[in-house]
Amino acid sequence: MSDAPVERTSLGIRAITKNQVEYASDLLELEDYMRRLLVMPDLSVKVEVPARMDDGRMEVFQGYRVQHSSARGPCKGGIRYHPEADEHEVLGLATTMTWKTALLEIPFGGAKGGVQVDARQLSTRECEGITRSFTSRIAIVLGPYRDIPAPDMGTNQQVMAWLMDEYSKRAGYSPAVVTGKPVSLGGSLGREEATGRGVMYVMQQYAEDFGIPYRDGRVVIQGFGNVGANLALLLHEQGVRILAVSDVDGGLHNDKGLDIPKLFVHSYQQRKPVSEFPGGDAITNLELWNISCDWLVPAALGGVIGRESGAPIVDCKVVVEAANSPVTPIGDKILEKRGITVLPDFLVNAGGVVVSYFEWVQNLQQHPWSHEQVNELLRKRMLKAYQEVLKIVRERNETWRTAAFMIALARVAEAERLRGQ
Repeated sequence: MSDAPVERTSLGIRAITKNQVEYASDLLELEDYMRRLLVMPDLSVKVEVPARMDDGRMEVFQGYRVQHSSARGPCKGGIRYHPEADEHEVLGLATTMTWKTALLEIPFGGAKGGVQVDARQLSTRECEGITRSFTSRIAIVLGPYRDIPAPDMGTNQQVMAWLMDEYSKRAGYSPAVVTGKPVSLGGSLGREEATGRGVMYVMQQYAEDFGIPYRDGRVVIQGFGNVGANLALLLHEQGVRILAVSDVDGGLHNDKGLDIPKLFVHSYQQRKPVSEFPGGDAITNLELWNISCDWLVPAALGGVIGRESGAPIVDCKVVVEAANSPVTPIGDKILEKRGITVLPDFLVNAGGVVVSYFEWVQNLQQHPWSHEQVNELLRKRMLKAYQEVLKIVRERNETWRTAAFMIALARVAEAERLRGQ
């Protein structure tokens, strides 16, 4: 995160996605009514989430679940626990999920949920209480063929296990109501690292197609949570040099490359700040943007690369959007003028929802797949979407983001028409 994320506001992600949808809709010449259908949500739920804290007092948190579109199937999207998870951010993220599932040809629509709470300040008992309370209040809109949550920022496998258990108390044992669960409760092998693995597949193919260094390439990763940490580990295993990483407390830089396996244990597993790891020089989040590299991977919050927060100063060949909406529309224009390619979020970070789909299928079939099968099917689906976007980039001379939006919007609009809209 930038030291001064100027363009990250409560309306940021929603405004970013709306701006991009309007431009792609113009290119597709979509009708006015269809544009409204593609922007407005099917359903938005706002609930109060009471929970007992460890000191005995009751706290009430704000919770949201937004179903943006069910035109192509049941709604799908994560639940995040974060202080800035308000209704505008959740709607923006739900909208992005609609385009992501459409682009990857997954039979889902888009949804998102959130509770306005700092997960880092919660004990395990408090987190469980909030999860069960939130689940009980949104259970009426959930279901294996209606709306299927998953982990997001501030949530994990354990939170999904609590959610499944709470929902199952009402509907009977329902593993397919949520994805990203522990494997022992019906989760899929490969789900935890799926988003990072999908990012890696896109980077590999782009490097091959455009001659950007990969195995001997230099990577900077902003954010060292599930996506950033697992991506770093996968890239390191292939000989890619990770120069710098960061988390909310600061960053770490080593021009010879960081010891990612040890840093993974230190920061991701033991939850210690990356800047406290002894294998490099501590840097600020702002200094991270100035590090020269081949690949810059924002893998944290949205809206962090804009006019005043990264775009004018980043020094890279490609920005790989592992986070949701990390580059603002103004940031896009600046990077385009500087000759820096941006690979868009709902292509790059779709690996998580792809394997969530695989998990859902396994739950419905009551038949688990092997790790190898999951990874190979993920690779094929990611590269198919990549090639479809690349085709439009070359034929229409549009950016990667615009090309991806054109494909996704056309598929959702077609589903709406076929269903009688």
